[in-house]
Amino acid sequence: MNTVHQEHPAHSHTHGPACGHDAVPHGDHVDYAHDGHLHRQHTDHWDECEPGAHVTHAGHDHRHGESCGHRGVRHGDHVDYLHDGHRHAEHEGHWDDH
Repeated sequence: MNTVHQEHPAHSHTHGPACGHDAVPHGDHVDYAHDGHLHRQHTDHWDECEPGAHVTHAGHDHRHGESCGHRGVRHGDHVDYLHDGHRHAEHEGHWDDH
């Protein structure tokens, strides 16, 4: 999955294990949930970590929700659920990988 390189301007906060924001493992890096956005460190700045394309998670029969056992992380206007190293979001009757 490609991600869009969109720098998060004026991001003076430094994320890390004790920063108080949810750390979200995402492929080869860690995103931090902050103000409804997911940020990742990129060289000397922070980027928004957003998928570059619509990627359906095929064969995902599990229904995520408040008591499903997976951690939910606010992401814009929806909640992503952390599951098997992915962030899943409900979308038009299926689950997307974020």
